[in-house]
Amino acid sequence: MILGHPGHPGAAELQGELVPWLRSRGLAVDHHPDGRAFCQGRAEAREGAVPDLLIVLGGDGALLGAVRAFAEQPVPTLGINFGRVGFLASTTAGNWRETLEAVLEGRGRLEPRMRLSAEVQGGERRAVALNDVVVQRGLHQGMLTCSLRVGSDWVTNYRADGLIVATPSGSTAYSLSAGGPILLPSMDAFVVTPISPQGLSNRPLVLDPRSTLTLSVSQVVGPVTLVVDGQEHVELKEGEQVAVRRHPIAWPLFAMEGLDPYRRLRERLGWRGGIEPDVFGL
Repeated sequence: MILGHPGHPGAAELQGELVPWLRSRGLAVDHHPDGRAFCQGRAEAREGAVPDLLIVLGGDGALLGAVRAFAEQPVPTLGINFGRVGFLASTTAGNWRETLEAVLEGRGRLEPRMRLSAEVQGGERRAVALNDVVVQRGLHQGMLTCSLRVGSDWVTNYRADGLIVATPSGSTAYSLSAGGPILLPSMDAFVVTPISPQGLSNRPLVLDPRSTLTLSVSQVVGPVTLVVDGQEHVELKEGEQVAVRRHPIAWPLFAMEGLDPYRRLRERLGWRGGIEPDVFGL
């Protein structure tokens, strides 16, 4: 299945090449020019056909939308980057043939990406995230207080604009912008990062994913929202708790051949050093 990106003309052009290229290899292709609309509809219906391979054209937002749409039925996913950064993308638009040939020939490398499950007190509201879940204040209000427990242990009360719980994949997203650390995608860990905390000593934490994290909202005036991968928004009331756990099933994401995680960081974040690798013959 191919999910297009109507907001990018290059994606439409590439989809026109991809469909006949795949069909010429004897593959059945289901393609949706407006991938965002398809994903939204499937996420709301919570049912539909499950392909053998999901090809997503766009940036990280498009891929996160696809992950949400197939949350209960993970599908091996290959992202072709048309976004600005594209940490989750498997390849660039210029290298799609080589990457797809490797996948179809069985040479593709799947990276199992840890996910989060979030459950609001009472269990009636649940969500699954690949990148992060965020408890955040409304636009026109002051800071909120969010208590954090790890298992039965109380950690602290954060007085801040919000609190991020991220996976290793999500450590390079909102958490990184808020001052959190970078974790390699292969790691198993939670990252807890406060957003603009009042207490300057409140630092990000890296926690064991075998633990259950409990976030409790208090001392807030106005709306509070639980944001899941930037795709889903759940309203929270003062006093409500959110339990965050590692989801038992990782998401199978293809990685481009030869793209080690450090090269990915250098290219995506634009790292430049004073010493070029050629000096060492690398």
